[in-house]
Amino acid sequence: MQVPVITLDNGSAGDIELPEALFGVSPRPDIMARVVQWQLAKRRAGTHKVKGMGEVSGTTKKPYRQKGTGNARQGSLRAPQFRKGGVVHGPVVRDHGYSLNKKVRRLGLICALSQKQAEGKLIVLDAAAAGDVAKTSVLAKQLKLLGWKSALVVDATVDEGFGRIVRNLPHMQVLPTMGANVYDILKHDVLAVTRAGVEALKERLA
Repeated sequence: MQVPVITLDNGSAGDIELPEALFGVSPRPDIMARVVQWQLAKRRAGTHKVKGMGEVSGTTKKPYRQKGTGNARQGSLRAPQFRKGGVVHGPVVRDHGYSLNKKVRRLGLICALSQKQAEGKLIVLDAAAAGDVAKTSVLAKQLKLLGWKSALVVDATVDEGFGRIVRNLPHMQVLPTMGANVYDILKHDVLAVTRAGVEALKERLA
C-alpha cells in the first residue's frame, strides 16, 4: 500500500510502500490483549513480602501443655491467630513473568501496526532528528500544528538529541525499532514511524 511521507513541519516528502503483511492484516484484539497482559506481567516488581510463621521473632516453646487446661491446644505463639504471629499464605518475592510464544508476540505487534493503519493514525515521517528541531518549544509547536496530543515515534535508532527533546513533552515517546511493542503502540493515539523505522520493522518481522 502507498502511504504519503511527511516531515515534522507537515511538509510532503514523497510516498513509501508499506507491506500488506505487516500493515494490512485484520487486527486480532484477543492476540493484542494476550501480548499486553504478558508485557505488564513482566513489568511487575514482585518485591512484596510478609513474614511467615517460621520467620517472625518469638519463642518456639509450646505455650502450655496439650491437655488439662481447658484451652484450645496450641503449639506455638508464632501461629497466625496470636498477636505478632506469622501471616498465612501471604505474598512472597517472586517473578510474575511467564513465557509467551514468539509467534504470538510477533502477530500481536503486526496487529497493533495494522490497527493504527486501519484507524488512519499511522504516520510515516521522513526523519526524526534533533537537527530539524532545535528546542522542545519548537517541537511542541510543530506537534500542535500536526494535531498530535499523544504520539509514539519509532525510528531505527533513536537520535540522542531528538530523544532528549521529546523527553520533556508529556504524552510523547520515542523508541528504537527493537523496542517497539504492542502496549506502547496502543497506549498512544498516533504512531509515527520514520522511513528508516519502516525498513527496520521489515527486517525485524521478516
